Formats: sequence, C-alpha cells, structure tokens
Amino acid sequence: MKHAAEIAEIKIPAMPMDTEAIQKCIPHRYPFLLVDRVTSLVPGDKIVAYRNISISESALQGHFPGDPVLPGVFIIEGLAQTAAVYGHLASGGTAKGCLLSDVSEARFRKPVRPGDRLVYEVKMVRQRAHFLWFDATALVDGEAVATAKFSALMR
Repeated sequence: MKHAAEIAEIKIPAMPMDTEAIQKCIPHRYPFLLVDRVTSLVPGDKIVAYRNISISESALQGHFPGDPVLPGVFIIEGLAQTAAVYGHLASGGTAKGCLLSDVSEARFRKPVRPGDRLVYEVKMVRQRAHFLWFDATALVDGEAVATAKFSALMR
C-alpha cells in the first residue's frame, strides 16, 4: 500500500471506467456490483462514480410496493465500493480487497427512486498504513441525498 505522500503518483486509468474496468479493481459482481461507471479520479483527493437506478432492481420490489425507494444500505454500499476502487488504484493495483471497518454519521436526506442517477463523490481524508478514511456524498441531480464518513482496510 502506498503512503499518503505517494498517492499523488497514482496511475489514473482512462476515464470513464466501465463495469469491466471496475471489476478489475473490486471483487463485487452482479447483482451486488453497485457502481456503473467511474467518471473521475483526482489522486490524493477524490473519486466520482455513478449508478443508474432501474425499476427492475429486486430490492425495489419489496421496498416499498407502490412507492419504490432504494434502501439506504445500498447507497452506503455503493459509496464504499467507489472508495474500494480508489483504494485499489492507490495501492498501485496490489490490494486484493477492501474491508469496510466503520460507518459513522450516515444521513439520508431524500429518497432515491427508479430513474435517478445516483452520483457517488468519495473524498479520501486520511491514510495510515493500510487504513483509509473517507467522507462521502451521494447526489441526485446535484443535490445531496445521503452523506457518510467511513473507514476501510485495504488488504
């Protein structure tokens, strides 16, 4: 794992990263891959990605019938998967996985519904050895729908 001073040296892959490129960074697969594209990466700062929310998603069938709302845990997981892509790239591609170790200050401000494009903005705020700390925001149409702070262990 690279140290914070070395993160500015991350080799940035071609943008946008599609699901095939994302799957080279993290182990998640359908139906639990919750990131469709990575649109930008600023070494030592942040990563931006998105997910298109479809009515055909199984979680929306029961949450809630007649009033589909994406469960908040899916939003947090999408933010964490985006952070894991960042961590993988920051490790120079040597990290084998990312384990979410803490989620705090999670706030859900507006419901996310079918047809929304959920944009994940994840900022790396600190790194110590193999641990990374992040501030994350999920947006729809430029408006924050959820925020959280979390940490992860890159292994």
